[in-house]
Amino acid sequence: MTRTKSLRADFIWGFATAAAQIEGGGEEQEKASGRGPSIWDHFCDQPGKIADGSKVTDTCDFYTHWKEDLALMKSLGANSYRFSISWPRVIPLGGKDDAINEHGVQFYSDVIDECLRLGLTPFVTLYHWDLPLELYKRYGGWLNKERITADFVRYARLCFERYGARVKHWITINEPWVIASLGHAHGAFAPGHVSNTEPWIVGHSLLVAHAHAAHLYHTDFARGEGVIGITLNGDWAEPYDGTPANIKAAQNKMDAAVGWFADPVYLGEYPPSLRAMLQDRLPEFTDDERALLIGSSDFYGCNFYTTNTITAGGDDETAGNACLLFTRPDGTELGPESELGWLRDVPWGLRKHLNYLYTRYGKPIYITENGYAVKGESAMSAAQAVRDDQRVAYFRGYLGAVRDAVADGVDVRSYFAWSCIDNFEWASGFGPRFGCVRVDYDSKKRTVKDSARFLQTWFEENIG
Repeated sequence: MTRTKSLRADFIWGFATAAAQIEGGGEEQEKASGRGPSIWDHFCDQPGKIADGSKVTDTCDFYTHWKEDLALMKSLGANSYRFSISWPRVIPLGGKDDAINEHGVQFYSDVIDECLRLGLTPFVTLYHWDLPLELYKRYGGWLNKERITADFVRYARLCFERYGARVKHWITINEPWVIASLGHAHGAFAPGHVSNTEPWIVGHSLLVAHAHAAHLYHTDFARGEGVIGITLNGDWAEPYDGTPANIKAAQNKMDAAVGWFADPVYLGEYPPSLRAMLQDRLPEFTDDERALLIGSSDFYGCNFYTTNTITAGGDDETAGNACLLFTRPDGTELGPESELGWLRDVPWGLRKHLNYLYTRYGKPIYITENGYAVKGESAMSAAQAVRDDQRVAYFRGYLGAVRDAVADGVDVRSYFAWSCIDNFEWASGFGPRFGCVRVDYDSKKRTVKDSARFLQTWFEENIG
């Protein structure tokens, strides 16, 4: 009996990374490469902001090891690679009238060419959080909608002009919720602001800049071949129980964590619950902005990691004033703990989430990140770390949920595991490890983990 493959024949799968988390090979190398400083360079220089004091200037040295890493992905069966371009690497000061670093432009051109030579579809993100520091100094970065939009569109145009003939899959902005909430409400990420007004201003700027960049691509570069979209995070919110207050709280959380950005892009306006909560702190779209936003994303880019049970009574507006838990009413835990407090292995939530997104927004879904940081892995020896059974179990469960969602009728077209290699995990530094390939941060040696082999086998068996 022939087994029917569960995923479409043209399904895209591979590994995802971000420039700031993997490229750095030391301060001298970064200076020599011509990359300008980003807000994360500045954030890392502030005492106490990064858990272990590590810096984006010295991470995995993908800048030197890129050919090795791409060959490794190909050997693991991947057919695509999702990576980000560092804005300050190609335009060190970032602005629309500032000089281009041709050395940086050539670096990404070489990466793209090598991807194509190996048969890896390049899936390129324009903005994965590393805002040129100079733009933050000049006008506050994402706090100034008009100026940041003009600078971002010029940067996007440069990328489309230099790479657009070879790259047919683009993401404008990765996880705007994180940029606005963790960067401007809670101060946990760069630039480290704490405010109850800034996140909504920043979120609005991100949406408008995305819309303008996508419009530019659709108008001048797509030529009926390429696609462009925005990638949103947002985990599944399961009501703690059947009480009306907790059911409403769960929807409020989805509205804030997902709808804040997805509703304007796909439906044309902010969620009513967000407007009711924030009132005049939530900006209004102009008619022109609304017209640009509708239809601006050809797909739904989905970053997904975990599931929470939700009760009413929280005080975080960027989570809809919901309270996030990992317990059920009977006291049992939703799933095993990871290295990070916000992440548990709860695979069934992904199926619900995918069905919710497809029903509400009706767009093809590209899963652009999904991954797990094994608890205690950073303290393990290399021999122990590569036997990452917990990560294998996580991927087995979540990929099963993808398969189930596809059987439900959800149009899922890609899956990118986060991440290819262990890397700099933002404010958590080098403690949590998300890689399917281990990195020795001293020698930069790469060692394939069991989870990478699992993914290779799973996709061989399920792409049909």
